[in-house]
Amino acid sequence: MTETPVEKMSFEAAMAELEQVVGRLEAGEVALDESIALYERGARLKAHCEARLKAAEEKVATITLDENGQPKGAVPTDAS
Repeated sequence: MTETPVEKMSFEAAMAELEQVVGRLEAGEVALDESIALYERGARLKAHCEARLKAAEEKVATITLDENGQPKGAVPTDAS
């Protein structure tokens, strides 16, 4: 685990650390206080990943169709 602030992590780094947190919690081999700290960090990592995914989804292009229902191009989702 890192001490990197969650908000400064890339999506990939946050997901990797979240997987480590989950693994440690599932193993059940950490003390109660550490489990609580891990759970709290995991919750922050999860929220960060969800926010990064939402931001990425908003940038995904929407395919536009012509009058015959055929694809004619794409526009950013937020521009439709």
